[in-house]
Amino acid sequence: MSTSPHQRLARGDSVLMVNPNHISPTLCEKLVRSGADSVFIDCEHGLASYEDIHHMAKAARYAGGFGIVRPQNQERSTITRCLNAGADGVMVPLIHTAEIARQVVHTFRYAVPDDHASKLLVGMVESVEAVRNLDEILAVEGIDVFFVGPGDLSQSMGYSPAVAPGKRRAQPVLDLVDETLQRIRAAGKVAGTLVVRHDVEHLVSMGAQLLYYHADPFVAEGVSAMRQLSTPATAEAH
Repeated sequence: MSTSPHQRLARGDSVLMVNPNHISPTLCEKLVRSGADSVFIDCEHGLASYEDIHHMAKAARYAGGFGIVRPQNQERSTITRCLNAGADGVMVPLIHTAEIARQVVHTFRYAVPDDHASKLLVGMVESVEAVRNLDEILAVEGIDVFFVGPGDLSQSMGYSPAVAPGKRRAQPVLDLVDETLQRIRAAGKVAGTLVVRHDVEHLVSMGAQLLYYHADPFVAEGVSAMRQLSTPATAEAH
């Protein structure tokens, strides 16, 4: 990697992290060569194994990027294996309290005692409880990025985590995401969140630096556009 994620975030740059949505080292390499800074390897909702982590993160590094893994839980053995498999960092879910945040930092540093400073630790703020405890969570040293997860936050607020194509999340959720990003930045910390094409500029203005997106929408949008362009006008008339 020519520039580490820590360096990019410290100087205020945005870091684009794309979920390949498929277990494919070659796709990880392609995403980075196409402009993504990082690939996101999901072991909480996805199917990636530890061996997959090794190959996908390695492919991202080969292309000049890095691989961040979301482990399926906060257990020491799980986080340790993700990092030892070759992850350049972990994005740990369900950071509801400051005590959980402290435990995650301890686990992270235990897992890679000699080079934890070169790895990225991202803590996920994704519940009403976490937002309520945000000031105390932000005071915990050792977490590099605080990531606001709008899907789980929606569910925690009583809304569906899913968003239909062309629709937006409930306004109370959008407002809370904005407010939480601003609170993170006001505390002098680095913020991140899920973005889509229509709201990325707004979320960056709210303080988001780590920008998370999925590869599948890129593919779907590209195929749809090509299909529309390749449909003869006579066919449309019928």
